[in-house]
Amino acid sequence: MNLTRKSGSGGSRRDAVPLRWTGRSFLIAGVIVSCMVQSELFTAASPGATPLNDYSFRTNLLVYQTARGEVMPVRSRGDWRKRRAQILDGMQAVMGPLPGKEKRSPLVPRVEEEKDCGAYIQRYLTYVAEPGARVPAYLLVPKNVIESRRRAPAVLVLHPTDLAHGHRSSVEQVNQKYRAYARELVERGFVVLAPSYPLMANYQPDLKALGYQSGTMLAIHNNRRGLDLLDSLPFVKRGKYGVLGHSLGGHNAIYTAVFDDRIQVVVSSCGFDSFLEYYGGNPENWQRGRGWCQDRYMPKLADYRGRLEDIPFDFYELLGALAPRYVFINAPLADKNFQCKSVQEIVGAAKSIYRLHGAEARLEVEHPACEHDFPYEQRERAYRLLESVLR
Repeated sequence: MNLTRKSGSGGSRRDAVPLRWTGRSFLIAGVIVSCMVQSELFTAASPGATPLNDYSFRTNLLVYQTARGEVMPVRSRGDWRKRRAQILDGMQAVMGPLPGKEKRSPLVPRVEEEKDCGAYIQRYLTYVAEPGARVPAYLLVPKNVIESRRRAPAVLVLHPTDLAHGHRSSVEQVNQKYRAYARELVERGFVVLAPSYPLMANYQPDLKALGYQSGTMLAIHNNRRGLDLLDSLPFVKRGKYGVLGHSLGGHNAIYTAVFDDRIQVVVSSCGFDSFLEYYGGNPENWQRGRGWCQDRYMPKLADYRGRLEDIPFDFYELLGALAPRYVFINAPLADKNFQCKSVQEIVGAAKSIYRLHGAEARLEVEHPACEHDFPYEQRERAYRLLESVLR
């Protein structure tokens, strides 16, 4: 696709098992269910179980609910697909619906500014994510890729929370708290697309006018349209991408990958813990305009203040929903935003689904001795994973 240039800057059927676990019992219950999956114990249970509404359904991935509200074991990948569909329903109940074809339109990418950065070209551009709405993004392309007319692997890079600089903080070292990992990736030979997150820096879309219930869902849609843009470029290996992000970018990467299987490698740094563990479960963080409940994230989560166990999805399920794709997680021991112990529990639960797919080794986590950061060693491991899978 030709990019038009604009001068200036743009700035089976079984009897159901009535499971009634609560709270932290998932640690024991998950082991029991794992052992029972191949057992006849499930065939002798009483029918007519009621829907499982307690928090154990979030943390135990080896069960699903039928249309009648019966709780059944996940015995196969086919069973898992039923549970996975329920996870996506739960996400959309909070985020709002995933946009369909009505939101798609020609991308019409437009380069606003181009900069020669030595080994690569940095293009600041916008693309049409939906009718009447342009998204700003940086496109970084290695010069040798352009000159050799070959196709290179591409990575969708998602930035952390930076109200002043937005996506620029992943491209240049403008914020001392954050690493310029987009620049590091292009220097390693990747084509990089780094779109802006809604309601940060120079990207201030009207969520209500566009018909979105959350900034999170708008970001997911914009990111998927960014993959469409990469698909259109003659110097990109199409249809198989990586996504990498830190903090806000860490959970944004997971959300996007759950909804788009073109993403084959997910790197999430300091991006999540269980909603129940977020800042110790302090109810002050669950008011409209605070924490996860801000408009740019998922304001509907404020409805669950005081009953967080009723939130219809959690990261246990989201990591499971990524199986059998490659996932690398950086979860520092001293991260005060997202609790390391909670991340360990979430990864442990998701491993059951990776085992179901015969891909347990594809879900990795490291716990460096630091605070909310994406250290050099973990970035290097992430980059090597991206190289091994995408090349």
